[in-house]
Amino acid sequence: MNTSDFRSRLRVFFFEMILWFYLGLVAVNSADGSRDGVLNQASGKLATNVSHSIDPIDLAGKSVDPFETKAKTTVLIFLNPECPISNRYAPEIQRLAKTFESKGAAFWLVYPDKDLLPAQIRKHTNEFGYALQVLRDPQHVLVKRTHARVTPEAAVFAANGQLIYHGRIDDRYVDFGKERVAPTQHDLEKAVEACLAGKVPESQSTQAIGCYISE
Repeated sequence: MNTSDFRSRLRVFFFEMILWFYLGLVAVNSADGSRDGVLNQASGKLATNVSHSIDPIDLAGKSVDPFETKAKTTVLIFLNPECPISNRYAPEIQRLAKTFESKGAAFWLVYPDKDLLPAQIRKHTNEFGYALQVLRDPQHVLVKRTHARVTPEAAVFAANGQLIYHGRIDDRYVDFGKERVAPTQHDLEKAVEACLAGKVPESQSTQAIGCYISE
């Protein structure tokens, strides 16, 4: 092999080394970027490659945070107009709201069904005589925060935003198609009473019976 061929092969060798080094550096930077995105998501900081959840919205499409009020207790009740069990609880929900709102509790009706239109929700609240604050939760921000699985299901938060109870409104329904004449345990009522008194309820989680909240 003459000198000219040797120099040519040497140049090719160095060019390939530089190319592989560059490709390796790009791969490392890409991995670091993905990792940073996950870390930023875990810390609650928005990263350029991480999408953040959309807040719950009211019927006018305005973003609303139900925990920004000065209420001593915040109560979220998840409903679905097509759920018969959910609809059967309308009188009890309104009774509880009327009892506790004057004492510092804020009640919110939350509709988690992504396909429900504001007009459908308005029709439902009018039909059942609801006069409570209403939220849509199409991105399931509140569903995830409260661990809600079905409608109707309730969640009670202390003034500092701590979830102190989630589950059934009472034990009226034992199972699907199996209903007591009258409830024997008023779980939501006791939880709100305890929260307003600055206490933790005896039961902090119960299983609600109702219609499953779809993903």
